[in-house]
Amino acid sequence: MLIRHAPDLTDNDVTDPGVYLQRRTLMAGLAGLGLAGFAGQANAALTYTKGFSTTEKPTPRKDVTTYNNFYEFGVDKGDPAEKSDRFKPRPWTVRIDGACEAPRTVGIEDLIAGNKLEERIYRMRCVEGWSMVIPWVGFPLKDLLASVKPTSKAKYVAFETVRRPSEMPGQGWNTLDWPYVEGLRIDEAMHPLTLMAVGLYGDVLPNQNGAPLRLVVPWKYGFKGGKSIVRITLTEKPPATAWNKLAPREYGFYANVNPAVDHPRWSQATERRLGEFRRRETLPFNGYGEWVADLYRGMDLKRFY
Repeated sequence: MLIRHAPDLTDNDVTDPGVYLQRRTLMAGLAGLGLAGFAGQANAALTYTKGFSTTEKPTPRKDVTTYNNFYEFGVDKGDPAEKSDRFKPRPWTVRIDGACEAPRTVGIEDLIAGNKLEERIYRMRCVEGWSMVIPWVGFPLKDLLASVKPTSKAKYVAFETVRRPSEMPGQGWNTLDWPYVEGLRIDEAMHPLTLMAVGLYGDVLPNQNGAPLRLVVPWKYGFKGGKSIVRITLTEKPPATAWNKLAPREYGFYANVNPAVDHPRWSQATERRLGEFRRRETLPFNGYGEWVADLYRGMDLKRFY
């Protein structure tokens, strides 16, 4: 149960009425994908979570869906929207395995129907120095992990993106070591802020934004959020992650938003919010320190960046 409020919320704050209307868009999108059978179940489960949401103005949907880093489709910001039309997010299954008692393979339809969907409006900060505010639709990752009963050896969680070069033209280049892999510590993965997203702006998640399932960890830089996930593995040791393997000095495993730790090639003290003219100060942990700072108590965050 979410009972705490973000620093920029008051008890008088309410969700914009338009958000409620977005439920219809999400359900229509599900039905349009031939998923009407469970769209009703998702509709019954969909709630709007105020406790963790920011009241900052969401970034225009057009920007959220056309300004993306998704190197599987290309390295330019417009490539994912322009080159993902051949990508097929249905049918889709996700394998959850590793250090757990009840590994399972589950279809995206069952994931949506079997979890309580929530809308959460989160800040997103890219390591490149730009940011957005995005209304995600999804469910807490902790609920999915709990269903496979992690063992005492489960110290980390790895997330693997699908590898389909025929549908993802960027995978034809050796930009990264495909498939894309990201990882979290188990306590980060089990934190109630960590979300598995299946939609945004009340609609089904677009291909360019990581359809049909992506990870959202709002206090970390955006590259930590693996997209189009096909496998989630609980491990005893830290998984080797894509950007950290390519350039460990530039992309640490933790990747917590920290204005006091610069990228080797630019400052992280400020950011450019899409749609704004002036740069704004970057907040430690992207403004979510109230909930997550204790996860790193006693750690040197300049060393564990």
